[in-house]
Amino acid sequence: MGRWFPSSTAGRRSKWAALAASAWIQCTAGASYCFGVYSPLLKASQGYDQSTLDSVAFFKDVGANVGVLSGILSSAFPARPWTVLAAGAVQCLAGYLLMWLSVAGVLPRPPPLLMCVYMLLAAHAQTFFNTADVVTAVENFPDSRGTVIGIMKGFLGLSGAILIQIYGALFNGNPSSFLLMLALLPTLLTFLLMFFVEVHKTDEGCDKKFLDVFSLIALTIAGYLMLVIIGECVMIVGSEARILIFLMLLLLLISPLVIVVKAQTKESKILAEASCHDRIRLIDDINSLEVIEERRYSQLAAERSCMKHDHVGPNEMLCDNGHERNSEETFLLPRGENLNLLQAMWTYDFWLLFLAMACGMGSGLATVNNISQIGGSLGYTSMETSTLVSLWSIWNFLGRFGTGYISDYFLRLRGCARPLFIAVTLAIMSIGHAIISSGFPGSLHVGSVLVGVCYGSQWALMPSITSEIFGLRHFGTIFNTVAIASPFGSYILSVRVVGYIYDMESSSSSTDVQKCMVDC
Repeated sequence: MGRWFPSSTAGRRSKWAALAASAWIQCTAGASYCFGVYSPLLKASQGYDQSTLDSVAFFKDVGANVGVLSGILSSAFPARPWTVLAAGAVQCLAGYLLMWLSVAGVLPRPPPLLMCVYMLLAAHAQTFFNTADVVTAVENFPDSRGTVIGIMKGFLGLSGAILIQIYGALFNGNPSSFLLMLALLPTLLTFLLMFFVEVHKTDEGCDKKFLDVFSLIALTIAGYLMLVIIGECVMIVGSEARILIFLMLLLLLISPLVIVVKAQTKESKILAEASCHDRIRLIDDINSLEVIEERRYSQLAAERSCMKHDHVGPNEMLCDNGHERNSEETFLLPRGENLNLLQAMWTYDFWLLFLAMACGMGSGLATVNNISQIGGSLGYTSMETSTLVSLWSIWNFLGRFGTGYISDYFLRLRGCARPLFIAVTLAIMSIGHAIISSGFPGSLHVGSVLVGVCYGSQWALMPSITSEIFGLRHFGTIFNTVAIASPFGSYILSVRVVGYIYDMESSSSSTDVQKCMVDC
């Protein structure tokens, strides 16, 4: 696909246009987070019991977290991320459209296994959107990879709340139409923007300034959504108010266009100044060609001299011209050496990261999946637990975005490695779990905030660490493989640990009640 747009400030594509387009695609990519909106319709229209509906939800989780195929496609076409986005758009359209046709009665009622396949296909699109957007952002901003990964992952975390706001404004009370919207909106938006998502190997030196403004916009959107969610839980919101809320949200989502225009204007000025400087330097050097040739010959002679002394030991790497060669660069392989998936899986780093993510992501999912039952056992009302579930996306965003930005800051200025932040966030998450288990008044509120923020942090830290350890060539494949730790850890902790303990406590409680009734 060639350059379809003229070379102007507003129309020329750049890494800033790619960042904005990726963020907008991420805003609609998390349709799997909205399963609770249409699951009652799915259950009623198809005649499912709770066990069958849980099976559909399991396929949703598998599809949304196992992104190895998207990583392989990204590695196969590193210069064409639009291919990954197009593959995701096709899956999204096919999966949700088939679900909508089944629910609306246009198609015969499918067997439960076929509905699970529809759900798997629809949710699997999320990994393709996420892989293309994250990999492109890291390629375009390698020195701020923590920040841009936090932005991408943050908008993905907010996408559920954004889609629900669109549903409330346009399709309130009609979950069937919401399914159709999930089939069409992400697909059309992706096809519209996917050619803007491309890699640009440039360094204008003003990335941090504009990334900070972009980050401020993301925080503003998260704060706005938090206020809206809390307001909806404490008061009745009419249809006119919902439309107004949606229009305000739309303005906030469009606002990154201002950054794109300003950044591209600044880039154009820098390129123009550099071009003018190059022309002046070329004119000045026309009469100095002989001097340039002499410098080249002297440089070649120096290199040959160094090659003659290659037999010198690593601590005595000196050339005849007095230059000292760096023994560490000569004999040590640096990190980020572009390992493929199989090579990465033969390292301790891969499995340590996988284990840490299984603990962090798995325990976070175990908490959010059981937060309603926890709230009920602690005496919380259904409205309070619903508010906690809604606010989870906000805490998730703050963890994803905040940790990415903060880890970049400490890495650049303090030299603190990102794995240190994994240890810190896992420790804080443990404190959050302990607070929830204490049962004190307000413990679920405080604990859910800590667990939610730290859970989101893992999604920002894991891709950043993966790219720094294993390189960018197969980055998409490797970080999507590590992400399998999320459903793996969730299954172990939710089913084998939390579920087992819950069943034990329930059986003991029922036994005590029966004893009491017999004694009475």
